[in-house]
Amino acid sequence: MRSVDDQLALVTDAATTPEPVRIGISNALGLMCAEQVQANQPLPGFPQAAIDGYAVRAVDIGGERGLRVRRHKDQEEQSTESEEDADSPQPEVERSLPVVGEVPAGSKQPLRLQPKQAVRVYTGAPLPTLADAVLPLEWTDRGRKRVTAHRPVRSGDFVRRVGDDIQPGDVAVSSGTVLGPAQIGLLAAVGRSKVLVYPRPRITIISFGRELVDLDQEPALGQVFDVNSYSLAAAAREAGAEVHRVGIAEGEPRRIREALEKHIARSEVLVISGAVGGAGAEAIREILDDLGDIDTSRVAMHPGSVQGFGLMGEERIPTFLLPSNPVSALVVFEVYIRPLIRLALGKRNAHRRVVRARALNHIDSRPGRRGFIRARLMRDAETADYLVEGLGGAAGAPAHLLAGLSEANAMIRVPEEVTEIRPGDVVDVLFLTQRS
Repeated sequence: MRSVDDQLALVTDAATTPEPVRIGISNALGLMCAEQVQANQPLPGFPQAAIDGYAVRAVDIGGERGLRVRRHKDQEEQSTESEEDADSPQPEVERSLPVVGEVPAGSKQPLRLQPKQAVRVYTGAPLPTLADAVLPLEWTDRGRKRVTAHRPVRSGDFVRRVGDDIQPGDVAVSSGTVLGPAQIGLLAAVGRSKVLVYPRPRITIISFGRELVDLDQEPALGQVFDVNSYSLAAAAREAGAEVHRVGIAEGEPRRIREALEKHIARSEVLVISGAVGGAGAEAIREILDDLGDIDTSRVAMHPGSVQGFGLMGEERIPTFLLPSNPVSALVVFEVYIRPLIRLALGKRNAHRRVVRARALNHIDSRPGRRGFIRARLMRDAETADYLVEGLGGAAGAPAHLLAGLSEANAMIRVPEEVTEIRPGDVVDVLFLTQRS
């Protein structure tokens, strides 16, 4: 029986990255950049106001020295004031300047500022010639014809200089970067409407089983709805893949083989549920053996120990054979297929976040197998410690029920040598998709 780690190593070694394609940046979120994007122009491309206020020359309102009180004395009194008075700290004073214009953001009309003048400007507006600072609106009386400054500004204050953000030739986005909102915004800022990316891996989901019917049919005695193609397709989309859900594979072996060959040619990953375990899987197994190499060695885990993995077709496409049981199929997907998709997307960490949590109930696990027990993860309101309640694995609890998995927001990972978890034990827990 192969260990979970050995099986995972086989899977991740087969991870491939699709050939890059050029797409619009609106559709590039979450994809890995396949080129180095350099800026052709500085950003910003012109001096602009970083805040609503007044464009001024700093020297006209005191500059770095600050504003001084104008003494209400005649020239004679000023000439006879004592040296001690001259050296004493001086309170600041308000200074006013005429407002000679207004420049909104997006203005294309150049404006020249003369000494001892102010121009009303808005955030992002081009700075008038000779202006070297913006006096914030909150530091003034908000005058329309004349503005009174309550505080001084220094040269360069509240101004975005040319190239402050990016200089021509700077790398805006590096190859290998996963594009998030900030990177998409930066691409737009440097004028790139399209970018070369590694696309989402194409994953094809197929269900196999004579007992299966699709959702538009009424199951007869002995038949069940096809659950796996829907749940696995949803899991693949959540992981970031481009999904093609085929549904139920039916017909003569020749037709099934032709369909599989077609899907292998159009996919980076192929997932077939119901193709392992039981006599019903033998027919499709014979077809798969002709198309590639599939290993169905049992894996030391539960649920989902019965599974298969191999490489199919000339392109050696990673192919997974999953159990027909919906819970087992989703667990195998979570442990092996999701990391493969995340690696193809260029994610630095392909695996779920793991936290340590204190168990709230008793859980049994099979000896010699790594357990993946569906669970509900919580947090203690007083201590902020993680707490976890197992939803499967309890004595007498059925392990196959999908309803229990739907209530889970986590999985407890139980080591192979552990057969029992008691209330209060600290265990490893994998976060699943967050639920409100």
